[in-house]
Amino acid sequence: MAKGASISGFPEWLPSERVVEQRVIDTLRDVFELNGFIGIETRAVEQGSSLLKKGETSKEIYLLSRLQEVGHESDTPIEDRLGLHFDLTVPLSRYVVEHSGDLAFPFKRWQIQKVWRGERPQEGRFREFVQADIDVIGNGDLPDHYEVELPLVMVSALERLRAFGLPKATVHANNRKLSEGFYRGLGLTDIEGVLREIDKLDKIGADEVAKLLVEGCGADEAQAKACLELAELTAANGEELSEKFDALCAKHGIASDSDAYVLARQGLDTLAMIVDEAARIRPGSVIADLKIARGLDYYTGSVYETFLEGASALGSICSGGRYDNLASQGKKKYPGVGLSIGLSRLVSYMLHTAGAHASRVSPASVLVAVWNEDDRSASNQIANQLRARGIAADVAPTAAKLGKQIKYADKLGIPYVWFPAGASDENSGDEVKNIVTGDQKPADAQSWEPDTVYAQQTVTVEA
Repeated sequence: MAKGASISGFPEWLPSERVVEQRVIDTLRDVFELNGFIGIETRAVEQGSSLLKKGETSKEIYLLSRLQEVGHESDTPIEDRLGLHFDLTVPLSRYVVEHSGDLAFPFKRWQIQKVWRGERPQEGRFREFVQADIDVIGNGDLPDHYEVELPLVMVSALERLRAFGLPKATVHANNRKLSEGFYRGLGLTDIEGVLREIDKLDKIGADEVAKLLVEGCGADEAQAKACLELAELTAANGEELSEKFDALCAKHGIASDSDAYVLARQGLDTLAMIVDEAARIRPGSVIADLKIARGLDYYTGSVYETFLEGASALGSICSGGRYDNLASQGKKKYPGVGLSIGLSRLVSYMLHTAGAHASRVSPASVLVAVWNEDDRSASNQIANQLRARGIAADVAPTAAKLGKQIKYADKLGIPYVWFPAGASDENSGDEVKNIVTGDQKPADAQSWEPDTVYAQQTVTVEA
């Protein structure tokens, strides 16, 4: 990452690092579009009233004001001000409502764009970063099968990123209805509060979460313990999940004919379907994990967190879920399900932990030398002939000594230097030198091809 007068939380990649980021973006886009997702880009700003819909994350909003307004913005309610979007889901909900007449539903969207959050910067966490999202939005209803399909698409994308040093990814899934039904069955009423505290389990541990449940959510010690027991429930398949859940409900006196159990059972059945269907398509890629809560207010069904093998310190790198109430227009609702990758976090991991690096800084595979400035047009012509054939080429910036031109190419990682025919020797022809191997041969701009290994700018991982 570039050094100097940096601003904490606002990363600037060096050119070679940007190559890695761009390859990651290209890979994700390719996978998303292979699965029929349509690319969009939304504006960077939203009304405060829209941004405030998302619970605790709303505290991290960057509000906007013009210089002329400084000192006066306090007179305007936050709901009426503009703020930078802190995710891509809230903008999507607004986008869908505004453009519903022009969209085909279910609307499958991919989006890779910067977002801004005013949280404390730390390793792998930034205030300005890129997210990569996929969502499916329905018009009125949305079939449950998308709750299986989307995490599998993400797993496919993350599997492709293993070429850049990313470890194996596994999606951990839960369902909000399952958790809510169980909590209500215990007699708890502050469901959103319980979900937010359970979401902290991996960060602060069970004892601290139990304290928070008692102190802030109205739970007694027995109820807090039961919530933690649910969070620790694991199963290899839907049948085992169902058996263990029913046993837990019986233990805590949640009757099978109660409204709470019926609600929980709806979530359980969906979760069991997700785990079993995913196992048939890509075994081991999606597992049930009932401590997954997602502490954001708008999720109504399935919720997901994704973890990398051997990279527990990184935490979840891809998350999301089902949301039925975020987007609406009058009585009409646009339910959705989506997942989001913190792309900048992944790129940071690939660069600084996995050792991903670009084969060269410049995308050019050839630098055309310039003997003197009077001959620059001839060098430009050669470069244009190569470009017309799809070979990326640059021209030396000055007619410096040949050694300096070669050194310039080497600094940019350009593997070939092209020597135009000498102006003083009518019998000489063009030659090209591979400055990596030292091999030099006659060449014709209309037919020469670079060796495959040197042709493209690539990303590799240190062994």
